[in-house]
Amino acid sequence: MSSWAGRTAAEIAAAVRAKEVTPREVVAEHLARIERLDGRIGAFRKVRAEAALAEADAVASRADLAELPLAGVPVAVKDNLAVRGESHRDGSVATSDTPAAEDHVTVARLRAAGAVVVGLTNVPELCVFGTTEGVFGTARNPWDTSRSAGGSSGGSAAAVAAGLVPIALGNDGMGSLRIPAANCGLVTLKPGHGVVPAGIGNGDWFGMSENGPLATTVEDVRLMLSVLADAEFVRREERTPLRIAVALRSPVAGVSVSKPYTTAVRQAAGVLARAGHRVRRAEPPYPLSLSITSLQHWTAGTAVDAEGLDPARLARRTRVHAAVGRRFLASVRTGDQRERLRARLTPFFIEHDVLLTPALARRSPKAAPWHKRGWVRNIAANSAYSPFTPPWNLTGWPAMSIPLGTLPSGAPCAVQLVGRPGTEEDLLALAEQLESLHPWQRTAPVTDQA
Repeated sequence: MSSWAGRTAAEIAAAVRAKEVTPREVVAEHLARIERLDGRIGAFRKVRAEAALAEADAVASRADLAELPLAGVPVAVKDNLAVRGESHRDGSVATSDTPAAEDHVTVARLRAAGAVVVGLTNVPELCVFGTTEGVFGTARNPWDTSRSAGGSSGGSAAAVAAGLVPIALGNDGMGSLRIPAANCGLVTLKPGHGVVPAGIGNGDWFGMSENGPLATTVEDVRLMLSVLADAEFVRREERTPLRIAVALRSPVAGVSVSKPYTTAVRQAAGVLARAGHRVRRAEPPYPLSLSITSLQHWTAGTAVDAEGLDPARLARRTRVHAAVGRRFLASVRTGDQRERLRARLTPFFIEHDVLLTPALARRSPKAAPWHKRGWVRNIAANSAYSPFTPPWNLTGWPAMSIPLGTLPSGAPCAVQLVGRPGTEEDLLALAEQLESLHPWQRTAPVTDQA
């Protein structure tokens, strides 16, 4: 590993600000690592090597270099967000290859903070599924390349976990940050509604989809979130004990949770209890209809995003997903189901400050051509391994995934933290305690021979 590839964003930015290294040197080392390793990882659809080096030189010449929070930090961007001068294909040949005239607001904020966009990362078509594969490539988990990195921010997560970039931008409409972060041993936070500008697709999946960071440390998540939200998320010196509910049951009836994930939750609960928090078992009152509500919103979001695209150029699973969703558009658009879910869960979050759950129910599916398989098979695979993420998109409340423990394969395991609106800082503080008291390895041991 080179001297800067594999370092955190905070470390890189501090060194660039102090002029211990130039942005070009940092970006060049990461580009060299991408060239060596990404053929086996499949993180990137497009690598912007020449443009990124030019942008690194531009950062070095900025008069405000010493003040930039992300000075010279290489960043990857999920391929459903606009990067000026590049097309964003959303994982589909049905989309336009016309270069974007302007950056998405989140990309613009990262660049204003001194970050350098080195490439756009692979996603499943229209960012629908919890595995990342399609016509532009398959994103594999760097810890176990036989397995999917997850989705839909799978390419972004794989890039960070393999040390190809220190941070990446993704988004989450039904778990699309938390699922790949959990698979790949990363930290992420899906912010609550309105904290970070969305502008994802055609309507943000009815306001359920949020942009957010993927990183290897809580410090980097905090740093990147502050830039994306244009607000300070400052680490608290004094930590107030919180009331933490521990839940192990799947929100979706009939889905079992494998032992590594329940073990990880128990370990996290023990760590937080020893840190002084009030921890107890308590299951949220999930309605039996939750799986139907989730499916209706999931498919309806795709139906909207598929409008205007040539169905013949979409994969069969995407066409079916959109066709199913068109039946639910009218009811989903009212927001009534989401409001009823919030009303049902609010009393639980008055009694408890934070909910601790498994991040996933089991490890990710095999890295395989899922885009060529049937819709029912894809739905079954997705629902069986990621039932814990959708409720918090439906409510619009913040949720984090944090690595903790390992699977029998040696790949990372993870837990999820959920809070009320406006409690992002509480979640970050708890994640910091887990990180300090139960540290994890930051990046996968990927080598040229692995």
